[in-house]
Amino acid sequence: MKKAIVLFLSVFVVIGCAEKLIEKPNNLIPKEKMIAILKDIAILNAARSTNTASLKENGIEPTEYIFEKYAIDSITYVDSDRYYASQPSEYVSIYETVEALLVTGKDDAEKRKKLNDSLNLVKRKKEQAKDSLNIIRKAPQSQSPK
Repeated sequence: MKKAIVLFLSVFVVIGCAEKLIEKPNNLIPKEKMIAILKDIAILNAARSTNTASLKENGIEPTEYIFEKYAIDSITYVDSDRYYASQPSEYVSIYETVEALLVTGKDDAEKRKKLNDSLNLVKRKKEQAKDSLNIIRKAPQSQSPK
């Protein structure tokens, strides 16, 4: 009898865990597109928290921008987000990918900044050298005795 109860509970748990909490919506955003959307949302939220004035000056409303860029509406986004959230391993995978993309983007931006800083330094040194040569050329030449 004990084995029958354990078997029944095991089957019940397996069926219960396999049951989908939320049905797949008809307008589900594909995983790769969802990753891109979440990455852009993270970047825009960072921009909004650090430089709101710049976004306002350029007429950018982050949420509207995302919906226009990806040709989606708020309901499609919410339905897709809720569906992926109902699948914890899938949701974690999505957010880990987003995080990796953000870290890579940050690293690339830092490399570009260092390169630009180096190029600007070389440019400034070149301009200083030109200025020095111009000063030397404009200086009165001393007359050598004949």
